[in-house]
Amino acid sequence: MHTIEERIANSETRIFKAVFPNTTNHYDTLFGGTALHMMDEVAFICATRFSRKKVVTISTDKIDFKKPIPEGSIVELIGRIEKVGNTSCVVSTTMFMEDMYSYKREQVVSGTFTFVAVNDDKKPTAIL
Repeated sequence: MHTIEERIANSETRIFKAVFPNTTNHYDTLFGGTALHMMDEVAFICATRFSRKKVVTISTDKIDFKKPIPEGSIVELIGRIEKVGNTSCVVSTTMFMEDMYSYKREQVVSGTFTFVAVNDDKKPTAIL
């Protein structure tokens, strides 16, 4: 069995995506709802990898959009376990933007997502 610190380290999750026209708004930048969807996905995978249980999103907090993400960018989403409770965990998510044709990279969105582990009856259960 792994320690909680090892489980946290092993559950860090990274996803890369390209920003294509079907994910942008009328300003040709990544639609905010799509960014939230991507962040919830990486956070869900991280929470699942950490707990190896069924988890559901119960809240989001302090989502900060620092800069628009233009079409044609590459984004990296990183999910890390920040806090563990009895039935829940908090995942910090960070999105970085990279230019496809240079080495320019910067953090553009961050936020936290809270998940609760649920049993087959969809009732909260111990996360560890």
